Amino acid sequence: MGNVNPIGLRSCYDEGKRCAETLFFDYRRQHGLDIKVARIFNTYGPRMHHADGRVVSNFIVQALRAEPITIYGEGRQTRSFCYVDDLVEGFIRFMDTDEGVTGPLNLGNPGEFSILELAQRIIDMSGSPSEILSWKPRIQLEEGLARTIDYFRKRLPELVAPV
Repeated sequence: MGNVNPIGLRSCYDEGKRCAETLFFDYRRQHGLDIKVARIFNTYGPRMHHADGRVVSNFIVQALRAEPITIYGEGRQTRSFCYVDDLVEGFIRFMDTDEGVTGPLNLGNPGEFSILELAQRIIDMSGSPSEILSWKPRIQLEEGLARTIDYFRKRLPELVAPV
């Protein structure tokens, strides 16, 4: 009931979530199990791992280290960010709903911000001298593959089958 790309860059993540939801609803239909399906959106807060790869922790750590804040592309893509306490409250309230309330329920924040806005807020609030670094990949697939093939050809000759 949406517009999905089953072969895009995020497809493993997206399809994995859809598969899990499908299995939950199948088990409910086949075995009469009570289920609750929640969809979590960009949760942040204390106790995040500093290197978890999430945008909030990445930006905060870069700002506190006075490193450039890495923005992929122009930073116009938007996200909503949900504080962990609000997410936990949402889970508890969802679990307290009647048996027939299954979801899926989106748990997030209705306010959206661009990645660039997020980076600027973190710089401002942390008092960091960090600059915002716009990053885009330079190497096209063909050139990257050629370099990688050359690397393996030189270092792993026993793995390259004779032609």
